[in-house]
Amino acid sequence: MLLNRLPDRLESGSPYPLGATFDGLGVNFAVFSAHADAIELCLFDPSGKREVARIALPEVTDEVFHGYLPEARPGLLYGYRAHGAYAPEQGHRFNPHKLLLDPYTRRLHGQVRWTDALHGYRVRSRKADLSFDARDSAAATPKGVVTADAFDWTGDVRPNTPWSKTVIYEAHVRGLTRLMEEVPPEERGTFSALAHPKVIDHLKRLGITALELMPIHAFVKDRFLVEKGLTNYWGYNSLSFFAPEPLYGARGQSVEATHDDLRIAIRRLHAAGIEVILDVVYNHTCEGSELGQTMSFRGLDNASYYRLQADNPRYCVNDTGTGNTLNFGSARVVQLVADSLRYWAESFRVDGFRFDLGATLGRDAADGGFDPGASLFDVLRQDPVLGRLKLISEPWDIGPGGYQLGNHPPGFAEWNDKYRDSVRRFWKGDAGLRPEFAARIAGSGDLFDRRARRPWASLNFLASHDGYTLNDLVSYEQRHNEANGEDNRDGHSDNMSCNWGAEGETGDPAILAVRGRVRRSMLVTLLCSLGTPMLLAGDEFGRTQGGNNNAYAQDNEISWIDWAAARSEEGEALTDFVARLIALRRDNELIRSGRFLYGQEEVADGVPDIDWFDESGNRLSPEDWQNPEGRALVMRRARRTDDGGIETVDLLVNGSHVPLSFTLAGPALQRRLMVDSADPTGAERDLGDGEAIEVADRGAVVVVGWSRA
Repeated sequence: MLLNRLPDRLESGSPYPLGATFDGLGVNFAVFSAHADAIELCLFDPSGKREVARIALPEVTDEVFHGYLPEARPGLLYGYRAHGAYAPEQGHRFNPHKLLLDPYTRRLHGQVRWTDALHGYRVRSRKADLSFDARDSAAATPKGVVTADAFDWTGDVRPNTPWSKTVIYEAHVRGLTRLMEEVPPEERGTFSALAHPKVIDHLKRLGITALELMPIHAFVKDRFLVEKGLTNYWGYNSLSFFAPEPLYGARGQSVEATHDDLRIAIRRLHAAGIEVILDVVYNHTCEGSELGQTMSFRGLDNASYYRLQADNPRYCVNDTGTGNTLNFGSARVVQLVADSLRYWAESFRVDGFRFDLGATLGRDAADGGFDPGASLFDVLRQDPVLGRLKLISEPWDIGPGGYQLGNHPPGFAEWNDKYRDSVRRFWKGDAGLRPEFAARIAGSGDLFDRRARRPWASLNFLASHDGYTLNDLVSYEQRHNEANGEDNRDGHSDNMSCNWGAEGETGDPAILAVRGRVRRSMLVTLLCSLGTPMLLAGDEFGRTQGGNNNAYAQDNEISWIDWAAARSEEGEALTDFVARLIALRRDNELIRSGRFLYGQEEVADGVPDIDWFDESGNRLSPEDWQNPEGRALVMRRARRTDDGGIETVDLLVNGSHVPLSFTLAGPALQRRLMVDSADPTGAERDLGDGEAIEVADRGAVVVVGWSRA
């Protein structure tokens, strides 16, 4: 439409759907606010620099302000201004001088430009946030863009990989391909690069079934980081729950092309049998605490979108550690999140979501406590689209009762940090770990076996984006976060790591040998445990961050995947080893059992479905389990085959500092040694009847056995 022919008023339009919706003849605008007196639609020229019209939304229905602009087209730039009480003591922070981004906008124009004008109050006033700032923030605020999404998904088929067969690979869109030489320079670090044959071939070589992407919702680069010359690399500070991050578009292309690049990448990954899971951040927004900016939610309805302190609504509840917490006691906030998830599931056909600080999503009661029957959980579980996708929670936040591992409802998998910590400590050599270690590798039934949940609900991992890489876990005992500019005070101080004799890089062959073996033993443990394994990108070939365990602000070689290391002899060997482990898991139903095993069911006389032995082949007694120096363990899983035979898988682990000779007890079976962490390139070999198996210090071995009826 011609911007110089805009009407003086809008038609009434419709309260549904929320957002800016093009219907072929014009655009309907609808935005929620329970407490605003009026909301104005602001239109901008194509540069986004000049406001060309300010028109009130003429109608309000069920707390949704709405209006219709005939002849408007996709590409139109817009924002809102909300009028109402500026009364922080009552939780209201309306300020019509602040341009507000539509929470439902699908595309952004421009970036946040940091200035005090983004605040609803005068930053340096003695009255702090009780003061009022009358400067116009439009020049510093991104604008929403009207869209008309269309993409031909004909022929696309979701892989729909069963949970029991799922192997997840956690990666960062930019970091995954920024240093991949095979990708054209203008596409490195973008959505487009995710579809590059080199990426897909690598994932298929490993046997990965799902690529989990760190946040791709449009996010802000925090002011304090920008002023230090750093950036928000991880992206856990969402500005928009519907718009993809513009940074991940290829250089020189349109925003529309960026969206389709992501769709094409997902379609090609699907064609390769690989699902795409998005790491999503709905627990908070980028607006910060009550002293933060007014860019969208705060200006539209602070008291509805955010949880505020009951005794003093001037202040935000901060269960997330970011300054604010979304209010899941509000039906419109629940709707916002569900609508956002459905948009990504339908318009981009993603296959699942990992919820950052997922415990926050279960806080909808007046007291702010966690409830597995919270509204959002119920909405997701019953939704005909979302309920069929993979849902993963990070089951904690910093609020009251914030640690909720194992307490999410059926349908969710959960990041199992108890698995991570016990495996790290066992291979580090800590005493008294054998019972805990056994519980974790057996699927953590003590945590998840309720309400008909399955072992896949335990999402097992050794390392993730937050913390050391696997290589650094065996190379550093102290964090080395100097590049973050916080005097090395940030990041976890206790990583349950061991450098095995030298801090950081070393040329000592003895130290390198131990590090390599421990790393491989941990990978054997991960991929032979019950539960869903997740691998951090680059751990398959020894990626390092130089000891930085909090690289959230490092958009550089510290965080980017070093593909040259992957091509090294050591990198290739470790990649092949990981691929062998994943193939072993894929091909053996016992390793990825779909049910919890407790040894209460016998598959043959004296052969329970799961059993535990020491290195001498003796079943562990209660006294053995309580022996703090017990560091050797055999976990045997067994099943009856369709033809009446028996199959077994023995995982032999030696967490001690000396080699041990293991004897396998039980029925006479044909046995084959499949994997030995001390001999990563060694071929599979048949074992003689009663043959002892030498397991290196800090080593792990996998043996399969079988008999035919």
